[in-house]
Amino acid sequence: MTPPLEVSPTPVTPTQIGRDLERADGVEKVTGRAAYAVEMAPADALHAWLVTSTIARGRVTAIDHGRALAHPGVVAVLDHTNAPRLAQTDNAELAILQDAEVGYRGQIVAVVLAETSEAAREGASLVDLTYASDPHEAELREDNADHRPEAVNPELPTDTDEGDVDAALAGADVVVEETYRTAYESNNPLEPHAVVARWQEDGDGPVLTLHDSTQGVYGVAAALAPMLGLEDGQLRVVAPYVGGGFGSKGEAHSHEMAAALAARTVPGRAVRLAVTRQQMFAMTGYRTATISRMRLGAHADGTLTAIEHRAFEQTSRIREYAEQTASPTRMMYAAPHRRTRHRLARLDVTVPSWMRAPGEMPGMLAHELAMDDLAIATGVDPVDLRVRNEPEVDPETKLPWNDRRLVECLERGAEAFGWRERPAEAAARLDGEWWIGTGVASATYPMMRQPGNEARVCSLPDGRYAVSIAAVDIGTGARTVLAQIASDALGCPLDAVQLEIADTLLPSASVAGGSSGTSSWGSAIVAAAQQFRADHGDSPDPGLVTTASAADNPDAQTHAMHSFGAVFAEARVHRLTGEVRVPRLHGTYSVGRVINPRTARSQLLGGLVMGLSAALLEESWRDPRFGHFVTQDLATYHVATHADVLDLQADWLEEDDQLATPMGSRGIGEIGIVGTSAAVLNAVRHAIGVPVRQIPVTPDLLVAALPGS
Repeated sequence: MTPPLEVSPTPVTPTQIGRDLERADGVEKVTGRAAYAVEMAPADALHAWLVTSTIARGRVTAIDHGRALAHPGVVAVLDHTNAPRLAQTDNAELAILQDAEVGYRGQIVAVVLAETSEAAREGASLVDLTYASDPHEAELREDNADHRPEAVNPELPTDTDEGDVDAALAGADVVVEETYRTAYESNNPLEPHAVVARWQEDGDGPVLTLHDSTQGVYGVAAALAPMLGLEDGQLRVVAPYVGGGFGSKGEAHSHEMAAALAARTVPGRAVRLAVTRQQMFAMTGYRTATISRMRLGAHADGTLTAIEHRAFEQTSRIREYAEQTASPTRMMYAAPHRRTRHRLARLDVTVPSWMRAPGEMPGMLAHELAMDDLAIATGVDPVDLRVRNEPEVDPETKLPWNDRRLVECLERGAEAFGWRERPAEAAARLDGEWWIGTGVASATYPMMRQPGNEARVCSLPDGRYAVSIAAVDIGTGARTVLAQIASDALGCPLDAVQLEIADTLLPSASVAGGSSGTSSWGSAIVAAAQQFRADHGDSPDPGLVTTASAADNPDAQTHAMHSFGAVFAEARVHRLTGEVRVPRLHGTYSVGRVINPRTARSQLLGGLVMGLSAALLEESWRDPRFGHFVTQDLATYHVATHADVLDLQADWLEEDDQLATPMGSRGIGEIGIVGTSAAVLNAVRHAIGVPVRQIPVTPDLLVAALPGS
């Protein structure tokens, strides 16, 4: 294949960019015409049901298909004895049904195929398995988190050191030394993980097509193709509509491999596999619990002199994933002496993965709670303390900022929230049965533009253009904003753009994640559109084509690029029960130019709700005796509902960051959850005067510590 042109895109004059437009796919979704992964299955598709292990570590010693195959409608049962062999098995999470070994409870050990979903489910219950169990470890503790990974997500240094932290702490006027904890959290998108797989033969060999609920079609193809022994063009992945992901659909998981292997045994017939809500807790990713030991040293006025953040978290023994929990600590506030560490416990559990703002969410919770501990110790207002420690350059890289406006977010947010009206002392306001407090926390997220993105522009009759890129819209509004970007880059009306996305037959695109989607895909579209105009002019004949990618951004090497925000929360704590309510939650952000205010506000509000949910409710509870999460549905794993969300507001500064992207944007998907839980916990502390250093903050943690209890 001829590589696409590499183009340095120039700034786009906004006409459609910045407009408050309805979602391009809104009508299809609300009328039910949007077809999701399992709805792409043909009428004669076989239904797959997963059989998962009931031990945490060991091996299958016997398996009997007899009762399952005798059940009406059951067509086949696959296990390690009869499944197709993989060409590669280095990714142990995906290398399923290849041997008898069991690495975690919930691992796929068999797949039942049947003519109906009901028959497949019943057949799965009839597969008889015998195991030999080995000793396992499934509990995260500081004393077993002693493994140092080579790097932390995505490829950041594991440890960092600057100055002499110990000496600075010894000489500090004020020292904060505390431990902060976050719970296990499980991604629960509205659409469970699902895939339809079908093998067909053509003149060049077998071709596998996956209709998949994924955040990145090229990522799935890159992970599965070499393991299946497929070359370029032999694996097509399509994801026209995706019902959310929050990171869990950002990479391939074992169910996708299960569908591919099962379909290989029934050539020509499609296999439809929908992961159950319960199974999602075991095999499609989750946020690791974290333990953060923070030490802050400061002068009496609150000016930081030293920061240390030691993060302890867990990974899976079968495949390593290291959350970058301490990474935001490296750049958030000024201090001449700094140290960060990451250590992992290697457990016999399912593999953790991305969940919205991995690293930044738990890491900033610890740092922002520690900052409030420092504010109380020094007697400095929490907003003023953060302003006082504003760095002139990036403390980690020493590069100048692209556009750091955290102070403006804090000041503007404080004014809108009425922050200065709060009493300085805690436990000072009681309204009937409820203690009232307010809290603040800063937010940050790095600006990222991923490599490997290409876009194609083709002229159509009547002055229209087909704009193609394999980006996936997971419900964030990518279809809408990419069309707006293409319209401005081509200088044509919005309705002249025919956008094609989410198919590996289209030019390559990176994953919808890391707040990088619009920046990465949009920059490629601008590059292709501008090159198309240079190649073919303003009035091209139909059928002319240009494919291009955006050249590396040189400013990314000379500037530290991040977005920032400030979150303010009001918390009410019941004086008898310890129940917490959050009637007000406001966020003010600096995120570059906003492409579409409607979809942007939706993203930021969604992040705030997820942060609220994490602060008060969300916790996957793992039983270390058996190695699995016992919270396996939305009845036991609680998330915020409408009744929990009252006065919720998201606002942003007007900006145009041309150092970041030709659209002036930076990305908004992750930052809404960062700092939010910390603001809620800081508000709870202000309400009752008792420090809270873990999430979720549930009534049982508070009731014994309430004033007057």
